[in-house]
Amino acid sequence: MSAQLSYSAAFADIRQGLAMPQFQTARSPIAIIGGGPAGLMAAETLALAGFSVTVYERMPTVGRKFLMAGRGGLNLTHSENLEHFLDRYGPARRWLEPIIRAFPPNAVRQWADDLGAETFVGSSGRVFPKAMKASPLLRAWLGRLRALNVEIRTRTEWRGWDESGALLLHSQEGDSIKLRPAATILALGGASWPRLGSDGSWRAPLEHLGVTVSALEPANCGFTIPWCPYISERFAGTPLKTCMFSVDGHAIRGEAIITRTGIEGGAIYALSARLRDQIRQKGQARLTLDLRPDLSHSDLQMRLSRVGRKQSLSNRLRKAAKLSPLAIALVLEHLNKAPRTSSHDEISNLIKCLSFDVTGSQPIDRAISTAGGVSFRNLDDQLMLRASAGIFIAGEMLDWDAPTGGYLLQACLSSGFSAAQAVKNWLNNAS
Repeated sequence: MSAQLSYSAAFADIRQGLAMPQFQTARSPIAIIGGGPAGLMAAETLALAGFSVTVYERMPTVGRKFLMAGRGGLNLTHSENLEHFLDRYGPARRWLEPIIRAFPPNAVRQWADDLGAETFVGSSGRVFPKAMKASPLLRAWLGRLRALNVEIRTRTEWRGWDESGALLLHSQEGDSIKLRPAATILALGGASWPRLGSDGSWRAPLEHLGVTVSALEPANCGFTIPWCPYISERFAGTPLKTCMFSVDGHAIRGEAIITRTGIEGGAIYALSARLRDQIRQKGQARLTLDLRPDLSHSDLQMRLSRVGRKQSLSNRLRKAAKLSPLAIALVLEHLNKAPRTSSHDEISNLIKCLSFDVTGSQPIDRAISTAGGVSFRNLDDQLMLRASAGIFIAGEMLDWDAPTGGYLLQACLSSGFSAAQAVKNWLNNAS
Protein backbone atom coordinates (compact mmCIF):
# COMPACT_ATOMS: atom_id res chain seq x y z
CA MET A 1 0.00 0.00 0.00
CA SER A 2 1.50 3.31 -1.02
CA ALA A 3 0.75 6.42 0.98
CA GLN A 4 -1.74 8.28 -1.22
CA LEU A 5 -1.68 11.28 1.10
CA SER A 6 1.34 11.92 3.27
CA TYR A 7 1.07 12.69 6.93
CA SER A 8 2.43 16.18 6.36
CA ALA A 9 -0.22 16.94 3.75
CA ALA A 10 -3.10 15.37 5.66
CA PHE A 11 -2.34 17.16 8.90
CA ALA A 12 -0.75 20.39 7.72
CA ASP A 13 -3.84 22.45 8.57
CA ILE A 14 -3.75 21.33 12.20
CA ARG A 15 -0.72 23.48 12.90
CA GLN A 16 -2.65 26.47 11.54
CA GLY A 17 -5.50 26.17 14.00
CA LEU A 18 -7.52 23.37 12.40
CA ALA A 19 -8.47 25.01 9.13
CA MET A 20 -11.45 23.75 7.14
CA PRO A 21 -11.15 20.28 5.56
CA GLN A 22 -9.99 20.02 1.98
CA PHE A 23 -13.49 19.42 0.54
CA GLN A 24 -17.00 18.53 1.58
CA THR A 25 -19.08 15.55 0.50
CA ALA A 26 -22.79 14.81 0.34
CA ARG A 27 -22.30 11.06 0.71
CA SER A 28 -23.72 9.03 3.58
CA PRO A 29 -21.52 9.13 6.68
CA ILE A 30 -18.68 6.65 6.96
CA ALA A 31 -19.17 4.24 9.88
CA ILE A 32 -16.24 3.39 12.10
CA ILE A 33 -16.94 0.55 14.51
CA GLY A 34 -14.68 0.79 17.55
CA GLY A 35 -13.41 3.83 19.44
CA GLY A 36 -9.85 2.74 20.16
CA PRO A 37 -6.67 4.28 18.69
CA ALA A 38 -7.14 2.73 15.23
CA GLY A 39 -10.76 3.82 14.96
CA LEU A 40 -10.13 7.34 16.23
CA MET A 41 -7.16 7.81 13.91
CA ALA A 42 -9.28 6.66 10.97
CA ALA A 43 -12.02 9.09 12.00
CA GLU A 44 -9.60 12.01 12.22
CA THR A 45 -7.98 11.25 8.87
CA LEU A 46 -11.31 10.99 7.06
CA ALA A 47 -12.79 14.06 8.73
CA LEU A 48 -9.74 16.09 7.72
CA ALA A 49 -10.41 14.98 4.14
CA GLY A 50 -13.94 16.36 4.39
CA PHE A 51 -15.95 13.18 4.95
CA SER A 52 -18.83 12.85 7.39
CA VAL A 53 -17.82 10.26 10.01
CA THR A 54 -19.63 8.51 12.84
CA VAL A 55 -17.77 6.36 15.37
CA TYR A 56 -19.76 3.63 17.15
CA GLU A 57 -18.47 2.31 20.47
CA ARG A 58 -20.26 -0.18 22.71
CA MET A 59 -18.61 1.06 25.92
CA PRO A 60 -19.74 4.24 27.73
CA THR A 61 -16.58 6.06 26.62
CA VAL A 62 -13.96 5.66 23.92
CA GLY A 63 -10.24 4.91 24.33
CA ARG A 64 -10.53 2.80 27.48
CA LYS A 65 -7.65 0.46 26.72
CA PHE A 66 -5.63 3.45 25.49
CA LEU A 67 -6.09 5.05 28.92
CA MET A 68 -5.15 1.80 30.66
CA ALA A 69 -1.97 1.60 28.57
CA GLY A 70 -1.06 5.08 29.74
CA ARG A 71 -1.27 4.36 33.46
CA GLY A 72 2.40 3.41 33.61
CA GLY A 73 3.53 5.94 30.99
CA LEU A 74 2.04 5.99 27.51
CA ASN A 75 4.54 4.33 25.16
CA LEU A 76 3.48 5.74 21.78
CA THR A 77 6.20 4.36 19.53
CA HIS A 78 9.95 3.67 19.39
CA SER A 79 12.85 5.70 18.05
CA GLU A 80 14.99 2.87 16.66
CA ASN A 81 16.02 2.58 13.04
CA LEU A 82 12.92 1.90 10.92
CA GLU A 83 14.35 -1.30 9.41
CA HIS A 84 14.90 -2.73 12.88
CA PHE A 85 11.53 -1.38 13.94
CA LEU A 86 9.77 -3.24 11.14
CA ASP A 87 11.54 -6.48 12.02
CA ARG A 88 9.71 -6.47 15.37
CA TYR A 89 6.55 -7.54 13.57
CA GLY A 90 8.07 -10.86 12.50
CA PRO A 91 6.20 -12.64 9.69
CA ALA A 92 3.61 -9.82 9.53
CA ARG A 93 6.26 -7.34 8.39
CA ARG A 94 5.51 -8.14 4.75
CA TRP A 95 1.96 -6.81 5.16
CA LEU A 96 2.56 -4.15 7.76
CA GLU A 97 5.60 -2.46 6.22
CA PRO A 98 3.71 -0.25 3.73
CA ILE A 99 1.16 0.57 6.44
CA ILE A 100 3.85 1.63 8.93
CA ARG A 101 5.78 3.55 6.30
CA ALA A 102 2.61 5.50 5.37
CA PHE A 103 2.37 6.74 8.97
CA PRO A 104 5.78 6.06 10.56
CA PRO A 105 7.06 6.70 14.10
CA ASN A 106 8.13 10.26 13.35
CA ALA A 107 4.59 10.99 12.11
CA VAL A 108 3.15 9.65 15.36
CA ARG A 109 5.45 11.98 17.29
CA GLN A 110 4.44 14.95 15.14
CA TRP A 111 0.77 14.07 15.57
CA ALA A 112 1.13 13.93 19.37
CA ASP A 113 3.12 17.18 19.41
CA ASP A 114 0.36 18.85 17.38
CA LEU A 115 -2.13 17.77 20.04
CA GLY A 116 -0.03 19.47 22.70
CA ALA A 117 1.34 16.17 24.02
CA GLU A 118 5.01 16.88 23.34
CA THR A 119 7.05 13.70 23.23
CA PHE A 120 10.52 12.63 24.35
CA VAL A 121 12.73 9.59 23.82
CA GLY A 122 13.51 7.61 26.94
CA SER A 123 16.80 5.88 27.70
CA SER A 124 15.42 2.65 26.18
CA GLY A 125 14.58 4.39 22.91
CA ARG A 126 10.87 4.31 23.67
CA VAL A 127 8.82 7.42 22.91
CA PHE A 128 6.49 8.90 25.53
CA PRO A 129 4.48 12.10 26.00
CA LYS A 130 6.26 14.32 28.51
CA ALA A 131 3.16 14.16 30.72
CA MET A 132 3.63 10.35 30.83
CA LYS A 133 -0.15 9.97 30.73
CA ALA A 134 -2.75 9.09 28.13
CA SER A 135 -5.59 11.22 29.49
CA PRO A 136 -4.32 14.68 28.39
CA LEU A 137 -3.63 13.38 24.88
CA LEU A 138 -7.02 11.66 24.64
CA ARG A 139 -8.84 14.81 25.82
CA ALA A 140 -7.07 16.91 23.19
CA TRP A 141 -7.75 14.26 20.54
CA LEU A 142 -11.46 14.16 21.31
CA GLY A 143 -11.52 17.95 21.21
CA ARG A 144 -10.02 17.87 17.75
CA LEU A 145 -12.56 15.29 16.59
CA ARG A 146 -15.41 17.46 17.90
CA ALA A 147 -13.98 20.44 15.99
CA LEU A 148 -13.99 18.26 12.86
CA ASN A 149 -17.67 17.34 13.48
CA VAL A 150 -16.94 13.67 14.04
CA GLU A 151 -19.94 12.12 15.76
CA ILE A 152 -19.17 9.58 18.48
CA ARG A 153 -22.03 7.34 19.57
CA THR A 154 -21.21 5.29 22.66
CA ARG A 155 -23.19 2.46 24.25
CA THR A 156 -23.91 1.21 20.73
CA GLU A 157 -22.95 -2.37 19.88
CA TRP A 158 -22.26 -3.70 16.40
CA ARG A 159 -23.91 -7.06 15.67
CA GLY A 160 -22.93 -7.76 12.09
CA TRP A 161 -25.03 -7.37 8.94
CA ASP A 162 -28.53 -8.31 7.90
CA GLU A 163 -29.39 -10.33 4.78
CA SER A 164 -29.30 -7.22 2.60
CA GLY A 165 -25.85 -6.14 3.86
CA ALA A 166 -26.99 -3.34 6.17
CA LEU A 167 -25.02 -2.79 9.35
CA LEU A 168 -26.84 -3.97 12.47
CA LEU A 169 -26.34 -1.95 15.64
CA HIS A 170 -28.01 -2.14 19.04
CA SER A 171 -28.15 0.69 21.56
CA GLN A 172 -28.09 0.23 25.32
CA GLU A 173 -31.64 1.64 25.38
CA GLY A 174 -32.75 -1.36 23.34
CA ASP A 175 -33.05 0.33 19.96
CA SER A 176 -32.11 -1.65 16.87
CA ILE A 177 -30.41 0.38 14.15
CA LYS A 178 -29.79 -0.50 10.52
CA LEU A 179 -27.27 1.54 8.54
CA ARG A 180 -26.02 1.71 4.98
CA PRO A 181 -22.89 3.83 5.33
CA ALA A 182 -20.77 4.94 2.42
CA ALA A 183 -18.02 2.67 3.80
CA THR A 184 -17.27 0.87 7.05
CA ILE A 185 -14.03 0.54 8.99
CA LEU A 186 -13.99 -2.21 11.61
CA ALA A 187 -11.54 -1.45 14.42
CA LEU A 188 -12.83 -3.50 17.33
CA GLY A 189 -9.50 -4.56 18.86
CA GLY A 190 -8.42 -8.02 19.92
CA ALA A 191 -9.74 -10.03 22.86
CA SER A 192 -7.59 -9.00 25.82
CA TRP A 193 -8.97 -6.94 28.69
CA PRO A 194 -12.61 -7.53 27.65
CA ARG A 195 -13.89 -5.30 30.44
CA LEU A 196 -12.34 -2.39 28.52
CA GLY A 197 -14.32 -3.20 25.40
CA SER A 198 -12.43 -5.73 23.24
CA ASP A 199 -13.75 -9.26 23.61
CA GLY A 200 -13.32 -10.79 20.15
CA SER A 201 -17.08 -11.17 19.62
CA TRP A 202 -16.59 -9.75 16.12
CA ARG A 203 -15.28 -13.11 14.93
CA ALA A 204 -18.71 -14.69 14.36
CA PRO A 205 -20.15 -12.10 11.92
CA LEU A 206 -16.91 -12.02 9.93
CA GLU A 207 -16.67 -15.80 9.72
CA HIS A 208 -20.29 -15.81 8.56
CA LEU A 209 -19.09 -13.71 5.60
CA GLY A 210 -16.46 -16.37 4.85
CA VAL A 211 -13.58 -14.38 6.32
CA THR A 212 -10.75 -16.48 7.78
CA VAL A 213 -9.98 -15.47 11.36
CA SER A 214 -6.92 -17.01 13.01
CA ALA A 215 -7.46 -18.12 16.60
CA LEU A 216 -7.02 -15.28 19.08
CA GLU A 217 -4.27 -16.06 21.58
CA PRO A 218 -2.69 -14.16 24.48
CA ALA A 219 0.33 -12.05 23.49
CA ASN A 220 2.60 -9.90 25.63
CA CYS A 221 1.51 -11.91 28.62
CA GLY A 222 2.93 -13.71 31.62
CA PHE A 223 3.79 -17.41 31.57
CA THR A 224 3.56 -20.21 34.09
CA ILE A 225 6.65 -21.72 35.72
CA PRO A 226 6.18 -24.20 38.61
CA TRP A 227 8.41 -22.49 41.17
CA CYS A 228 9.22 -24.11 44.47
CA PRO A 229 7.26 -22.59 47.40
CA TYR A 230 10.27 -20.55 48.57
CA ILE A 231 10.66 -18.78 45.22
CA SER A 232 6.93 -18.14 44.70
CA GLU A 233 6.33 -16.87 48.24
CA ARG A 234 9.58 -15.03 48.94
CA PHE A 235 10.22 -13.40 45.55
CA ALA A 236 6.81 -12.75 43.94
CA GLY A 237 6.96 -9.22 42.53
CA THR A 238 10.78 -9.14 42.47
CA PRO A 239 12.50 -8.11 39.22
CA LEU A 240 15.26 -9.94 37.42
CA LYS A 241 17.33 -7.13 35.93
CA THR A 242 19.78 -6.95 33.02
CA CYS A 243 19.56 -10.65 32.18
CA MET A 244 19.59 -12.40 28.83
CA PHE A 245 16.43 -14.42 28.23
CA SER A 246 16.32 -16.92 25.39
CA VAL A 247 13.93 -19.39 23.80
CA ASP A 248 14.96 -21.78 21.06
CA GLY A 249 18.13 -19.80 20.32
CA HIS A 250 16.40 -16.41 20.16
CA ALA A 251 17.74 -14.12 22.90
CA ILE A 252 16.45 -10.86 24.39
CA ARG A 253 18.29 -8.75 26.92
CA GLY A 254 16.04 -7.03 29.42
CA GLU A 255 14.07 -7.44 32.61
CA ALA A 256 11.30 -9.64 33.92
CA ILE A 257 9.36 -10.02 37.14
CA ILE A 258 8.80 -13.18 39.13
CA THR A 259 5.16 -13.86 39.96
CA ARG A 260 3.67 -16.45 42.29
CA THR A 261 2.82 -18.63 39.32
CA GLY A 262 5.58 -17.79 36.85
CA ILE A 263 7.20 -14.84 35.11
CA GLU A 264 6.22 -11.72 33.15
CA GLY A 265 7.71 -8.43 31.97
CA GLY A 266 9.21 -6.78 28.91
CA ALA A 267 11.74 -9.46 27.98
CA ILE A 268 9.13 -12.20 28.37
CA TYR A 269 6.61 -10.26 26.29
CA ALA A 270 9.18 -10.00 23.51
CA LEU A 271 9.53 -13.79 23.56
CA SER A 272 5.85 -14.56 24.01
CA ALA A 273 5.25 -15.72 20.43
CA ARG A 274 8.10 -18.22 20.62
CA LEU A 275 7.06 -19.43 24.06
CA ARG A 276 3.48 -19.79 22.89
CA ASP A 277 4.51 -21.74 19.78
CA GLN A 278 6.69 -24.16 21.75
CA ILE A 279 3.95 -24.78 24.31
CA ARG A 280 1.49 -25.49 21.49
CA GLN A 281 3.87 -27.89 19.75
CA LYS A 282 5.51 -29.63 22.69
CA GLY A 283 3.26 -29.03 25.69
CA GLN A 284 5.87 -26.83 27.34
CA ALA A 285 8.68 -24.45 26.45
CA ARG A 286 12.24 -24.05 27.67
CA LEU A 287 13.25 -20.60 28.92
CA THR A 288 16.97 -20.06 29.48
CA LEU A 289 18.51 -17.22 31.50
CA ASP A 290 21.98 -15.78 31.44
CA LEU A 291 22.14 -14.03 34.81
CA ARG A 292 25.39 -12.18 33.99
CA PRO A 293 25.46 -11.54 30.24
CA ASP A 294 28.36 -9.08 30.57
CA LEU A 295 30.69 -11.71 32.03
CA SER A 296 32.08 -14.71 30.18
CA HIS A 297 32.14 -18.22 31.59
CA SER A 298 35.89 -17.93 32.26
CA ASP A 299 35.47 -14.54 33.96
CA LEU A 300 32.95 -16.05 36.34
CA GLN A 301 35.21 -19.02 37.09
CA MET A 302 38.08 -16.68 37.91
CA ARG A 303 35.94 -14.51 40.17
CA LEU A 304 34.54 -17.52 42.01
CA SER A 305 38.03 -18.93 42.53
CA ARG A 306 39.05 -15.76 44.38
CA VAL A 307 36.41 -16.25 47.08
CA GLY A 308 37.31 -18.75 49.77
CA ARG A 309 35.41 -22.03 49.75
CA LYS A 310 34.87 -21.72 53.50
CA GLN A 311 32.19 -19.17 52.76
CA SER A 312 28.67 -20.33 51.96
CA LEU A 313 27.77 -20.77 48.33
CA SER A 314 25.21 -17.98 48.71
CA ASN A 315 27.93 -15.57 49.84
CA ARG A 316 30.25 -16.67 47.06
CA LEU A 317 27.55 -16.00 44.47
CA ARG A 318 26.83 -12.61 45.98
CA LYS A 319 30.47 -11.50 46.28
CA ALA A 320 32.03 -13.06 43.21
CA ALA A 321 29.20 -12.99 40.67
CA LYS A 322 27.35 -9.97 42.13
CA LEU A 323 24.06 -11.83 41.89
CA SER A 324 20.90 -10.48 43.45
CA PRO A 325 19.14 -12.47 46.21
CA LEU A 326 16.59 -13.66 43.63
CA ALA A 327 19.26 -14.78 41.17
CA ILE A 328 21.08 -16.60 43.98
CA ALA A 329 17.87 -18.36 44.99
CA LEU A 330 17.28 -19.50 41.41
CA VAL A 331 20.79 -20.97 41.16
CA LEU A 332 20.46 -22.71 44.52
CA GLU A 333 17.06 -24.14 43.56
CA HIS A 334 18.64 -25.78 40.51
CA LEU A 335 21.44 -27.21 42.61
CA ASN A 336 18.94 -28.54 45.15
CA LYS A 337 16.90 -30.25 42.44
CA ALA A 338 19.91 -32.10 41.05
CA PRO A 339 22.83 -32.10 43.53
CA ARG A 340 26.14 -31.62 41.77
CA THR A 341 29.76 -31.02 42.62
CA SER A 342 29.27 -27.25 42.97
CA SER A 343 32.57 -26.74 41.20
CA HIS A 344 33.42 -23.32 39.82
CA ASP A 345 32.80 -24.66 36.34
CA GLU A 346 29.39 -26.07 37.30
CA ILE A 347 28.30 -22.88 39.03
CA SER A 348 29.50 -20.71 36.16
CA ASN A 349 27.50 -22.86 33.75
CA LEU A 350 24.36 -22.37 35.81
CA ILE A 351 24.82 -18.59 36.00
CA LYS A 352 25.26 -18.43 32.23
CA CYS A 353 22.63 -21.01 31.31
CA LEU A 354 19.84 -21.43 33.85
CA SER A 355 16.83 -23.18 32.30
CA PHE A 356 13.20 -23.46 33.36
CA ASP A 357 10.18 -25.32 32.05
CA VAL A 358 7.38 -23.00 30.99
CA THR A 359 4.11 -24.86 31.13
CA GLY A 360 1.48 -22.35 30.04
CA SER A 361 0.48 -18.74 29.52
CA GLN A 362 -1.77 -16.37 31.40
CA PRO A 363 -5.41 -16.28 30.24
CA ILE A 364 -6.17 -14.10 27.24
CA ASP A 365 -8.23 -11.67 29.32
CA ARG A 366 -5.08 -10.79 31.30
CA ALA A 367 -2.80 -10.36 28.30
CA ILE A 368 -1.68 -6.94 27.13
CA SER A 369 -2.63 -7.80 23.56
CA THR A 370 -3.68 -10.69 21.39
CA ALA A 371 -2.18 -12.53 18.45
CA GLY A 372 -4.31 -13.87 15.65
CA GLY A 373 -7.24 -12.17 13.94
CA VAL A 374 -8.27 -11.40 10.39
CA SER A 375 -5.76 -12.97 8.03
CA PHE A 376 -4.22 -10.56 5.54
CA ARG A 377 -5.08 -12.93 2.69
CA ASN A 378 -8.72 -11.92 3.28
CA LEU A 379 -7.84 -8.31 2.41
CA ASP A 380 -6.71 -6.50 -0.69
CA ASP A 381 -3.68 -4.23 -0.46
CA GLN A 382 -5.97 -1.42 0.70
CA LEU A 383 -7.16 -3.29 3.83
CA MET A 384 -10.59 -3.91 2.27
CA LEU A 385 -12.28 -7.28 2.69
CA ARG A 386 -12.23 -9.29 -0.51
CA ALA A 387 -15.51 -10.88 0.57
CA SER A 388 -17.38 -7.58 0.85
CA ALA A 389 -16.56 -4.31 -0.90
CA GLY A 390 -16.54 -1.19 1.25
CA ILE A 391 -15.59 -2.93 4.51
CA PHE A 392 -12.09 -2.20 5.80
CA ILE A 393 -10.18 -3.61 8.80
CA ALA A 394 -7.75 -1.79 11.09
CA GLY A 395 -5.93 -2.21 14.38
CA GLU A 396 -5.58 -5.27 16.54
CA MET A 397 -8.29 -7.15 14.63
CA LEU A 398 -5.59 -7.83 12.05
CA ASP A 399 -3.48 -10.98 12.37
CA TRP A 400 -0.21 -9.51 13.62
CA ASP A 401 1.80 -9.83 16.80
CA ALA A 402 4.32 -7.39 18.22
CA PRO A 403 6.12 -6.87 21.51
CA THR A 404 5.51 -3.95 23.81
CA GLY A 405 7.81 -0.98 23.38
CA GLY A 406 5.64 1.20 21.16
CA TYR A 407 5.12 -1.34 18.37
CA LEU A 408 1.54 -2.20 19.35
CA LEU A 409 0.22 1.34 19.41
CA GLN A 410 2.23 2.34 16.35
CA ALA A 411 0.63 -0.41 14.24
CA CYS A 412 -2.85 0.50 15.48
CA LEU A 413 -2.42 4.18 14.63
CA SER A 414 -0.76 3.42 11.28
CA SER A 415 -3.43 0.94 10.23
CA GLY A 416 -6.19 3.37 11.19
CA PHE A 417 -4.54 6.03 9.05
CA SER A 418 -4.02 3.67 6.11
CA ALA A 419 -7.56 2.27 6.28
CA ALA A 420 -8.92 5.81 6.18
CA GLN A 421 -6.75 6.67 3.19
CA ALA A 422 -8.00 3.54 1.45
CA VAL A 423 -11.63 4.46 2.13
CA LYS A 424 -11.06 7.93 0.71
CA ASN A 425 -9.46 6.53 -2.44
CA TRP A 426 -12.11 3.86 -2.88
CA LEU A 427 -14.99 6.33 -2.55
CA ASN A 428 -13.38 8.86 -4.83
CA ASN A 429 -12.74 6.23 -7.49
CA ALA A 430 -16.31 4.99 -7.20
CA SER A 431 -17.82 8.43 -7.73
